[in-house]
Amino acid sequence: MIGRRSVSRLLTGLAFAAASVALLPSVASAQQFREGTEYTRLAQPQQTESQGKIEVTEFFWYSCPHCNALEPSLETWIKKQPADVVIKRVPVKFNAGMEPQQRLYYTLEALGKVDQLHRMVFSAIHEQRQPLNTADRIADWASKNGLDKAQFTAAYNSFGVQSKVQRAAKLSESYKIDGVPTLAINGKYLTSPAQAGSNAAALQVADFLIAQARKEGGAK
Repeated sequence: MIGRRSVSRLLTGLAFAAASVALLPSVASAQQFREGTEYTRLAQPQQTESQGKIEVTEFFWYSCPHCNALEPSLETWIKKQPADVVIKRVPVKFNAGMEPQQRLYYTLEALGKVDQLHRMVFSAIHEQRQPLNTADRIADWASKNGLDKAQFTAAYNSFGVQSKVQRAAKLSESYKIDGVPTLAINGKYLTSPAQAGSNAAALQVADFLIAQARKEGGAK
């Protein structure tokens, strides 16, 4: 997991180093998932936005190697979710240097290009070693990947994207996010590969917590 204290080091170069995520033995059963161990219950539950649905939120940062490592498994897991589960992504900002990548995500969202380009952003940063840490670099990357540069820049600087950046900051604070990747389930629970023991285990815990939320009555 990448936390606030490690971000400054990553921004000077470690963010682009290859990272291996240690896999612990798979968890034998859901009964072994324990509050305070594999997952945390929020002291103050948060209101979700998806009426009648169970909401799962991934807090992430494009330059985080652990977020990059989780993404392929997460995408496969998302495709298997039933109709009553809604997945949201929230890019975090632990310091001002992370805001350009927040804006990048929300710009792709505004242009309807997340499905097409989200994984390509991770690839550009972690495989092609493109920093994508300034507005100009991001706009150039977008243009090279088929987006109209003027349209992209207008959306990047728009009030709508700025509002979502501010909303992301409030959500991160409300959920007390201090490291990524982190998964929040239905405004009540948090888990992560670091807490659960591996990427696979974190998604198993998320399944367990979704089932638990369903028993508790779904979305609030």
